[in-house]
Amino acid sequence: MFRLLRRLVKDPQGETFERTYVSTPGAVATVAVTSDGDVVLVSQYRASFDAFVLEIPAGMRDIEGEDPSVTAVRELREETGFDARSVELLGECLSSPGVTDSSVIVYLAEDLTAGEFQPHGPEEEAMQTMLVPFSEALKMIEDGRLTDAKSAYGILLAAHRHPRLVR
Repeated sequence: MFRLLRRLVKDPQGETFERTYVSTPGAVATVAVTSDGDVVLVSQYRASFDAFVLEIPAGMRDIEGEDPSVTAVRELREETGFDARSVELLGECLSSPGVTDSSVIVYLAEDLTAGEFQPHGPEEEAMQTMLVPFSEALKMIEDGRLTDAKSAYGILLAAHRHPRLVR
């Protein structure tokens, strides 16, 4: 799923240079909002930081040819147990353009129904789901409690496009 690529590229001035980067199929993430106006967040262990990270539900686009919106709904269900009847594209966030070609397609999910989550792997086994009022999620971005880029990107876009979410 991850490949380390070395390429010769030309810069805007026509100079050739070599770069190595991580290539991935990309990911999806979902700003899932309950009928009560809560954002669904997960606290998930991330080995790269050896810590729990608070973020919106997300997952790799690991099924070739699967529509990203289908992946988003599937990942939301697997990680949180919530199923979404309404999904809207918010945008695409570049993960870390200096090191990877990976991007995250972010959706807003509403009209949720609760179910049972289906953890995959050790990171998800210890994952905890939290419901946070939308306005509190915005405060968490401002005060540094929520530092994950895709989560901040998605929550801020959702708030901008749908002011009704911010109660």
